[in-house]
Amino acid sequence: MSFADAIRVCLTVKYATFSGRARRAEYWWFSLLYVIAAGVVLGISFAIKVPLLSVLLLPFAVPMLSVSIRRLHDTGRPGWRMFVALIPVVGPIMYLVAMAADSTPAANQYGPSPKAADQPAG
Repeated sequence: MSFADAIRVCLTVKYATFSGRARRAEYWWFSLLYVIAAGVVLGISFAIKVPLLSVLLLPFAVPMLSVSIRRLHDTGRPGWRMFVALIPVVGPIMYLVAMAADSTPAANQYGPSPKAADQPAG
């Protein structure tokens, strides 16, 4: 999945889809867009001395949450597992490890493997 595909899927097709699975590329490409957007908005906020960060990044909150939950589903973990990141020091590390983990190769309780769907038949 390319950067453009990941952005299109997360911002339009699966904007608020919390079920199913998301591959690593979809999650990390969208996370990159989120970090870039936060940096740009933060820079503009400092330049004009107006706190804009929370207002301008609000449209990204729902798709970031949904792609995170779908990414956890892809590794066989429930979406509630994202709250592990709230544990001081160890939590964010555990969260990043879960997001970087490889997909469950076969179908799991959250649906068929998107990795298998992307492989050519035969």
